Amino acid sequence: MTIVPRAIAVPDLSRLDLATLKMMAAAADEIDECARVLKKAGLNPVGEVLKGQGQFVKMSHYPKGDVFDRETHSQYYYHAHREGEHGHFHCFLRAPGMPEDVAPAPEAAGRDWPAGDKALAHLVAVSMDRFGVPIRLFTTNQWVTGETWYRGADVVRMLPRFAIDHAHPSWPTNRWLTALLRLFRPQIEALIAARDEALAGQMAAAPDADPFTNRKFETLSEIAIDVAQQQAAVRRLLGRDQPEKPPV
Repeated sequence: MTIVPRAIAVPDLSRLDLATLKMMAAAADEIDECARVLKKAGLNPVGEVLKGQGQFVKMSHYPKGDVFDRETHSQYYYHAHREGEHGHFHCFLRAPGMPEDVAPAPEAAGRDWPAGDKALAHLVAVSMDRFGVPIRLFTTNQWVTGETWYRGADVVRMLPRFAIDHAHPSWPTNRWLTALLRLFRPQIEALIAARDEALAGQMAAAPDADPFTNRKFETLSEIAIDVAQQQAAVRRLLGRDQPEKPPV
């Protein structure tokens, strides 16, 4: 029987400090700008990563070779294998881009997981519908992505470092995904905490089993999202009704 992921409640944004709200508002504006330029050409973020890639095949990574920023050591790819979505983005940070004092969790010791500069942490996955609209965020077990396992508190510290700042395969899509992880930072932090709680609960329930390799333990936590609602909530808390216009 597949273990059901933990669903989390929507965080109370009114409890956030001003600096965080301003960061999220800037991300909300960035998302609008990326959506604007994509819409003018009849495009969306998913279509951008699939263009020129041939037939869309389940489990294959798109674009081929993934997307990697050599300066920030951020990485993502898009693929499909879940019900109720078109596909999803998996977002990572590789070891050279992490805070210097971060180390893999003790559970990683002695395992055949990526190590040293090849170590990587899965930050979050973004489910997309067939129209190229994000509908859900979720976290996964170690076997799903083959990542190195880091404590949730350390993964949270990695979140501000995720940024894809180049034009391959699409500058607006890279900017859009970077901004999305900033706009939904409170939800992602809650998901990561719930991820660790789910793992601890599984360890307590079956102390002699390895939860990291349990194929019935795949999605650890998830939450539905609505970009427009999140944007409106953040702007309302800052006393804004509309996006800030960039200077001409």
